[in-house]
Amino acid sequence: MHRKTKQLIFWTPRILCILFALFLSLFALDAFSEEHGFWENLLAFLIHLLPVYIVILFSLIAWKWEWIGALVFIALSLFYGFEVWGKEHWSAIAFIAGPLMLIGILYGVNWKYKSQLREK
Repeated sequence: MHRKTKQLIFWTPRILCILFALFLSLFALDAFSEEHGFWENLLAFLIHLLPVYIVILFSLIAWKWEWIGALVFIALSLFYGFEVWGKEHWSAIAFIAGPLMLIGILYGVNWKYKSQLREK
């Protein structure tokens, strides 16, 4: 396996996790409203960031143990898809569950080729 391919397989799921966490954090911005004070808005914002905390936590775990990342991100994708099915438009589900599934699959590939990725 070429060096560039190894780097691509290793870094792609990790970078996508970071980008996905940033994407999810944009949804927390709707917590701010003029009706509430600063502290209420801050608390609502921190609560809206819970999915981001979950993604970051599992990203840190998956950084070391790719098989956990594969299982967790695929499970999160399926959980979200089943949880909001019929409540949201399919495209909204695809924008959240799709990247989670892709990240999980990429971590699975990373785990499968782990021994080859560590060779020099």
